[in-house]
Amino acid sequence: MATIAVLGTGLLGAGMVENLLNNGQTVRIWNRTREKLAPLVERGAIAADDPADCVRGAERVHLILSEDSAVDSVIEQLRPGLTEGTPIIDHTTNRPDKVRARFDALRTDGVRYVSTPVFMAPKHAKAGSGMMMMSGPKQDADDLTGALETMTDKLWHVGDRPDLAAVLKLAGNSVYFAITGAIADVIAMGKNNDVDAETMMKVFSEFKPGAGLHMVEKRIAGAGNGKASFEMTMAHKDARLMAEAAGDEHLFVLPAVITALQRGIDAGHGSDDFAGFAKV
Repeated sequence: MATIAVLGTGLLGAGMVENLLNNGQTVRIWNRTREKLAPLVERGAIAADDPADCVRGAERVHLILSEDSAVDSVIEQLRPGLTEGTPIIDHTTNRPDKVRARFDALRTDGVRYVSTPVFMAPKHAKAGSGMMMMSGPKQDADDLTGALETMTDKLWHVGDRPDLAAVLKLAGNSVYFAITGAIADVIAMGKNNDVDAETMMKVFSEFKPGAGLHMVEKRIAGAGNGKASFEMTMAHKDARLMAEAAGDEHLFVLPAVITALQRGIDAGHGSDDFAGFAKV
């Protein structure tokens, strides 16, 4: 079996290490906080003294770090031990422009850097489920798909643009965070009206707004063209009622939406489709 290097053994990284070990791989690991290595060493991983030692002789290198500054620092430290042609597969959630700059600089130096962010919780990383995205040259996808497919339910090569997976990762997280805030607002409305959270959530087993999520972008783009099916003035009224229903409970998403709707109305778009607030 191959020797795989994993640098960064936080919750997600540890899950990936366990998955690799369960698949019979030899796994060398490194983490800035050494204490996090011990449970994985007990499972059979090999602790490295430093990043260069970790990657020496590895077939591939996986990074699961905190952010761009850590990625740049660790790559600099590991390069003395990196075998020519060995891919550095970066699962870190990064800033797209920094991913592009890193890709360009490393490829110019002959280092095969691949941006491969994931939509995974630690349990998915351990089970080899969830989704993994990859962007960059198709040759990377051709060469790495077989190995990476053992670590995820779905591997998606999003295209040749090296920073596109990083952009899409942030897009996915932004919607997830927004939904979390919106559900918190729903729970606040229920709390102020003596309806428990479980009952409030039952509406979404009958009314399924997520089914139309893929059409929202088209609705935003088309707002103001033709007759509206839900005018901005009426949406503002409904949003105001939602906020009033929550009483003194703290709200996350609704106040921003109400402000944006009012801005659109003030700009003369009250009779346009409500989704126009997102572009006014």
